[in-house]
Amino acid sequence: MESETALDWTALAEERRELERRVYRLSGAAEGRVRDYGAARAALGEVEAFLALSPGVAARLEELTAELFGEVLDEIEADLSHAVREILGQDRTVVSRREVKGNRLCIEFDMEQGGNVEDIWSGQGGSVCNILSVGLRLIALSQLDPAAHRPFLVLDEQDCWIKPDLVPGFVRLISAIADRLGIQVLYISHHPVDLFADQARRVFALRPGREDGPRLEILTDRALNAATLPALDASATTAPTDD
Repeated sequence: MESETALDWTALAEERRELERRVYRLSGAAEGRVRDYGAARAALGEVEAFLALSPGVAARLEELTAELFGEVLDEIEADLSHAVREILGQDRTVVSRREVKGNRLCIEFDMEQGGNVEDIWSGQGGSVCNILSVGLRLIALSQLDPAAHRPFLVLDEQDCWIKPDLVPGFVRLISAIADRLGIQVLYISHHPVDLFADQARRVFALRPGREDGPRLEILTDRALNAATLPALDASATTAPTDD
């Protein structure tokens, strides 16, 4: 009996030690879980605090974007208005409507005359569209990195809606702006060459040919310090300016 009792006590003692070891392990695991929970709650609190600021930050960014581009757009409006008045001889003003949609600044242009706002597409003649599209292209190209985007613009019949007597002023303005911005322009037109030859540094003409097809003829070449371009392989009538 005494030996059996001793064995029982020994077994109980070993079982107790094993239970104590399990308690220690579980306590350590519980402490780790508590630390992880605390860290997760802290991270969640930071995220919630950030999200709480998000609407205000987004609104402020929209304001700053509108202010920043507002200054640029004011200058663009003035330049385009000057172009319209210079070419068409009409007292019209280009105005823009600006709003932020989907975190992007959206801009629409209208024409104002005598206090009345008209849609450029439906309420104005094609000549206005010709002028504004050229102006916006020149402005957009001038904002690009010349290392990645060559300052070269092709205008194909961009004077299609402009009256012949207004073409010289149109080409003269394009030439002046391109020179100021350092942009080379290839200007293709079906108007008589004498309407813009004085503003072009190089003038080319396509001559029809029955046997060998169209041939390219150089009418004028007075470019100074012109940039070297690849040989022309496309139809062209005149190129008013280059770098």
